[in-house]
Amino acid sequence: MTLLLGAAELHRLLDVPTCLATLREALVSVARQEDGERAGYAAQRVQHDLPAPGRIAAVFPGLLPGVPAYTVKVNAKYPASVPAITGVICLHDLRNGQLLALVDSGTVTAWRTGLSAALGTAELAPPKAGPARTVGVVGAGEQARLTLRGLHHLTGFDRLVIHDERPEAAARLAEEWTARGIDCLIVDSAAHACMASQITVTATWSRTPLLDRVDVPQGSHLTSLGNDEPGKRELSTDLLHNSRLFVDDIALATTGGVLHASDIDPHDVGTLGDVLAGTHPGRHSARETTVYAPVGLPFLDLVLAWHAYGTAKASAVGTHFDFGSPQRQPPATPNPDRKEEA
Repeated sequence: MTLLLGAAELHRLLDVPTCLATLREALVSVARQEDGERAGYAAQRVQHDLPAPGRIAAVFPGLLPGVPAYTVKVNAKYPASVPAITGVICLHDLRNGQLLALVDSGTVTAWRTGLSAALGTAELAPPKAGPARTVGVVGAGEQARLTLRGLHHLTGFDRLVIHDERPEAAARLAEEWTARGIDCLIVDSAAHACMASQITVTATWSRTPLLDRVDVPQGSHLTSLGNDEPGKRELSTDLLHNSRLFVDDIALATTGGVLHASDIDPHDVGTLGDVLAGTHPGRHSARETTVYAPVGLPFLDLVLAWHAYGTAKASAVGTHFDFGSPQRQPPATPNPDRKEEA
């Protein structure tokens, strides 16, 4: 039997503190593997444009030592739709291939992206220099919302400066955080949001740079979530060249992320896993500008889907469905119109 977990069930099963700890543990675990071991868990991403305003994306395999399962994720990406990402994560038993669960990919992707981004932001952000910390947000969607929830849990912040091309989205985000006692300001440009902040999170579908070097105060940190496929670009080349750059995976960032079609030397780029594991120093000083630009790691989808699956089984959440198999054919139903042979 396969367990079906939709968005409603996942929001009951997932919580910010547990998911942050789960993601951190997975990133550190992989970072501490030898290079030869890591190669066996290398991820693949396949994307294809459609004759419509969207594209298909498949990510596999989600594998992690110690987890007796693997994932394959299939998404439809339609930026103009709500939600913009829909699809499923197939959670399979690693021993026999049994389909354990079908999990809503939009929800897991948002939690994985947002909370792992919060981990990177908390690690690389400048130390709090004054009585208040201001975070800028460019793109007020679900991934930015989860990043803010994770960051507030990890380090806290005092003020939000929000920009979104959709005024209603910016207003909703401001209303949510005002209700939690956070001062919020809605502004008319990404540059304005960044100039007013020590930390800026960009989470858009932009294919032209939203921020240039002159828009970023010295010593700032930027987390750019819109670098997860070829063609998407939130930060200018000049800004990247004058920042200390970090990604989640060098190979993925080179084939389809912030390093794709760029002349940035991968040897000059750090990874979040190495920073969390203590094998990379991360930010060197309060005066340098840092950028974290992840692509998205399948094994992080795996650990969240595996956690949700285990919690769902323990709490009887979700719907079971039998897809059937050739070995378990249902008994034939008699046909009343057929005459039995004598």
